[in-house]
Amino acid sequence: QVQLVESGGGLVQAGGSLRLSCVASGGTFSSLAMAWFRQAPGKERTFVASFNWSGDGTRYGDSVKGRFTISKDNAKNSVFLQMNSLKPEDTAVYYCAARTSSRLIYELWGQGTQVTVSS
Repeated sequence: QVQLVESGGGLVQAGGSLRLSCVASGGTFSSLAMAWFRQAPGKERTFVASFNWSGDGTRYGDSVKGRFTISKDNAKNSVFLQMNSLKPEDTAVYYCAARTSSRLIYELWGQGTQVTVSS
């Protein structure tokens, strides 16, 4: 059973940066398509960024384009989210997710890491 564990969240001032990490264990990382989602207080979980099924392309939510970058290191079974120019509206719990097929259904989720951006 694949497990995803996020880290790197914290408190940062507006305009600052954070880098989130997610390590996958218990499976073959190269067979997973990875993504990041977030959930702000009182709101639904929303898409942030992802790799495509072949792993050579990325996609971003409109609100983070140009500020966030998703990357991965297959040797370390890890996916990262570099977040720059953070805004208070980026405050949320950030979740790492993975899917095991080309269908856009993420079956695997981490426990989440809190990101708080102060104004």
